[in-house]
Amino acid sequence: MKELRVLLVDADAERAALVSAGLRAAGYDVVALAPDAADLTRRVRESGAEVIVCDLDDPGRDALESMRALNRDEPRPVVLFAERGEPEQIEAALEAGVAAYVVEGLAPTRVRPVIEVAIRRFRAHHAMRLELEQTRATLAARAVIDRAKARLMERGRLSEEEAYRRLRRTAMDQGRRMVDVAQAILDK
Repeated sequence: MKELRVLLVDADAERAALVSAGLRAAGYDVVALAPDAADLTRRVRESGAEVIVCDLDDPGRDALESMRALNRDEPRPVVLFAERGEPEQIEAALEAGVAAYVVEGLAPTRVRPVIEVAIRRFRAHHAMRLELEQTRATLAARAVIDRAKARLMERGRLSEEEAYRRLRRTAMDQGRRMVDVAQAILDK
């Protein structure tokens, strides 16, 4: 099994060294260490990290905003170990894309199972997000095609089936997607 590349975020240098050693002992490759969660997206891109492990005493608004940007621009599983876990703070972290929020800090014996669960949760969530985006795109395309069919039916006094066939035939003849042909009809 390939070692996962980890970006470790921890402001406490001593603790970071211990956590880094624990991650390596658990079979992870710690490719970068950051003292804070600022600009996570850039740090992930530069390091090629596949998982982000944050050991923060009190994750603040800026750290969560950086995690939100990462989730939007370079989605990766983020595991957050924190000393405190107020319900609002946990909810904000999960909304920012954190895959696992563990209260009371990082215990070496829990590292591997927590990261594995976070990765599975991230993958499931990411797959659902991609499916939702695809479904939205399909529905949007369907709406454009339906409006173009309606315009063809109105202009050419065609049945719905005839309008659909005309759209499909034009798309095939031009080597274009049907939604692009439909949009061109609507743009006229």
